[in-house]
Parts: sequence; C-alpha cells; structure tokens
Amino acid sequence: MSGVLRDLKPNDVFYYFEEITKIPHCSGEEQNISNYLVSFARSNNLEVIQDEALNVIIKKKATKGYENSPTVILQGHMDMVCEKNKDTEHDFSKDPLDLKIEGDLIKANGTTLGADNGIAVAYTLALLASSDIDHPELEVIITTEEETGLVGASKVKKENLSGKILINIDSEEEGIFLVSCAGGLRTKIELPIAWETCSRDTESYLLSVRGLKGGHSGMEIDKNRGNANIILGRILYDLNKEIDLRLYEVNGGAKMNAIPREADAKLVLSNEEFKGLELKIKSWNKILANELKTKDPGININIDRIKGDANRVFSRKTLDKLLLLYRLIPNGIQTMSMDIEGLVESSTNLGVVTTFDRKIVFESAIRSSIGTLKQEILDRKKVLSEFIGGNLIQEAEYPEWQYEKDSYIREVFIKAYKEKFKENPKIEAIHAGLECGIFKEKLGDIDMISFGPNMYDVHTPDEALSISSTKNMWEFLKLVLSKIK
Repeated sequence: MSGVLRDLKPNDVFYYFEEITKIPHCSGEEQNISNYLVSFARSNNLEVIQDEALNVIIKKKATKGYENSPTVILQGHMDMVCEKNKDTEHDFSKDPLDLKIEGDLIKANGTTLGADNGIAVAYTLALLASSDIDHPELEVIITTEEETGLVGASKVKKENLSGKILINIDSEEEGIFLVSCAGGLRTKIELPIAWETCSRDTESYLLSVRGLKGGHSGMEIDKNRGNANIILGRILYDLNKEIDLRLYEVNGGAKMNAIPREADAKLVLSNEEFKGLELKIKSWNKILANELKTKDPGININIDRIKGDANRVFSRKTLDKLLLLYRLIPNGIQTMSMDIEGLVESSTNLGVVTTFDRKIVFESAIRSSIGTLKQEILDRKKVLSEFIGGNLIQEAEYPEWQYEKDSYIREVFIKAYKEKFKENPKIEAIHAGLECGIFKEKLGDIDMISFGPNMYDVHTPDEALSISSTKNMWEFLKLVLSKIK
C-alpha cells in the first residue's frame, strides 16, 4: 500500500478509502466511482448489479457456518458534498483530494473529505475483498446522489435485494446507533427579476458575509449557527432604511443541505453613501459578534469596492420583494420533539441563493420526523412565494423512518457493543435524512439500524475522520456480523 494513509490500520479499510478520494465523485457526477465499484466486484469474482441510476449492488456468499443466517444488506452512498474554501484551487471534476493527517484525524486540504460517506464504501469493499472474516450472505448497496435528495435510493429496484436486515453505515458518532430519521423535501422559490438602468455616478461594491462555520443542515441545525444567507438579508434590509439601496446580484451558499458559510451582495453606491455605510458595517460586525460569540465567533462583514461598473440594477419592486423574501422565509428549527429530549422535530435551511439573468432562486431543505409538519412548512413557503409573485418548485421528497419497538438487529448491536467496549451504547433518533426511510418504504418488513465512526464538520472544508474510531467501528462491525445467526 502506498499513499498518505499507507501506515494506518486497518490497512484494507484505509487503502480503499484513499483510493476513493482519488476518484472525483461529487453528487450527480458518480459515473467514474460507480464504474470503479463494478470493476472491483468483477475482479473479486462477485455478483454485481449496476442500475440505470448508477447504484451498485454487490453480493457475496456467506462464509462457512453462516449459510443459514439471514442475509444482511450493508448500505452507504458513493457521492460526497463538494465544498472548498474560497482561496483553495481545486477542481472537483478531475482533481484527487489532497489528504493530510493531523493527529488522530484525516482531513483534506481546503476541501471536504468525503468521509460522509466514503467510509461506508471503504468498510464494505474491505469486507467484500476479505477471505478471513466471518459473515452471513451479504448484499452491499452503494447508492448515488444521496446528498442531493436521496435520489439513487429512490430508484433502487426491490427485486434486486432479498435481505431482511439492513445496516446503514452513514452515521457520524461512535457508540450512537440510530433507529429513526427525519423525512425531507427540497424547495426552490424563484423570484422574477425586473431590471432598471443604473445611474452613472455610482460605483460597484461587494458586501460579503464570511467566517461562519456552516455544517450539515440536519446534524448541526440544533447548534443555531449563523446562516450566511439569512444574515445577508438582515443586513440588506437594514441598509435599505439608510440609503436608496440598489442591488444587482445576491448569492450565497453552495449546497441546499449545508448551512451556508458565505454570502455576497453586489450593489452600487455613491461615494457619499459608501462613507456612511462604513460605520454601519462596523456596527453590524459588533452586533453579530455579540449574537454569535459562542456559536460562530469568526463572523466578519465587509464592504469593498470592486472592478467594473454595473449597467443595471434590480427594480424597486423586485428589491422590495427580495428583501421581504429574505426576512420572512422560514429558516432554522421550527419545532422540537416532546417525546425525545433534545431532538429537533422539524426544521428548514435556506442553503443556496443564486442570481440568474431573469430570476433569483432561494433553495431550501425541509426536514421533519412528522410528515404533516413537513407539509406545514411547505405550505408557509407556498403562501410566501404566491404573495411575492414567485414560483415554488418542490422536489426530492423522501419519507421518514419511524422507530420500531422490536428489533433483532438493534439487540445484536447493543450486546456486541457491551461485549467489546464494556459500556452501553446510545440509541437515538436523528434529524438528518437517511436512506433508511426509503428502503423501509420499498422493502417493507426490514429490520434496520445505522452506525458509523466519529466524523466532524461534515459538508465543510474542515471535515475530519477519526482514525482510532474508524478502527474501533471496523472491529465492531466484524463482531456484529459474526453474531448474526
């Protein structure tokens, strides 16, 4: 084994993990990684199915003594969230990730790591390639476009799977087993743009929001971190009280399911207006530093002159509608569960704002463990969109996974964890969306659980995977498989 991770154990797991990071695999661009998985299966003489959505199913016979054990589905996804820092030169369509080791952590320089969910792929490939690990018959399914709305999972054909136990490897905390997840829905509100000619006695400026942590819009929504899009809208609304605000572009965020870390507005100002706004921006930096001092202490608001002069700006009616949309669109936690302490019940995240030639698009991810509350948030967005004369598009809806009182695989996990680590694991529900809900809906009577090693700051360029936890959960997975009889 050669590479940055060559000296890490377990060798096979980290070998496959590093191999995956060499293959571009952003959501929607999984052809190469899908083909890699097919090639792997064929080189190991394993049955493989690659469907029209590029999902890959690889099957392996049970080892000796496990021929009568129930078939186990091991499941993860092959796509990753591709985010990078502004100053990082990286082309996700062709460049391998630049890995580094910092103590117990694996990271990528200036980009997301793709441990979510590359570690599931690495675990399953190591199992499939092994000749000395006891296990029942295995059906490994690696799906596509999970990060953009569980698209691949929704296209899996039921007849290609026979297992009645499913182990999802898409959790991010060692010792916490997930037994329920939220359902979700994605929305886009399109605001038509009417343009006006811009005055020639003005100059162009960039108002920027920087320094936020961001994070997964399900996993980190309870941390109340700053949302760059919402913050930008708040500042623009305030500036509009002080000056004749003229905008010609607003953009923020990169992924609908990531809390946006950065947002920008391009505007035109006279010299006199700019001088007055400098003090206003300083005031906003103080306000936000105080509000986010614990959650997002690095926030920074800047306004700078930029090259080029705008020849058109949003009309006053478009601007008024835009500011109203920024201020009234639902965002963040909407309800908390009264049944499970600390669990977010429903939320929505304004992940991306983009200016096009004829429209401004607000993209949000809605999550809820109760279907009617998901619909309630959607209805509010519909009303808002209708009020401003916008167009609402809804897509990528997926079901929730409800807790089951009786679960054989949950009991196997609990007993194996106690045996190995001499302590009790935690059994929890999660506010993020997992593919388990879709598989439950497709496969019906299936017993499911989700686990994984420690990961940090997923969906951000600070994403990290714990080396020791990866080893712990690998040994644990092998123990679990040995106990399924």
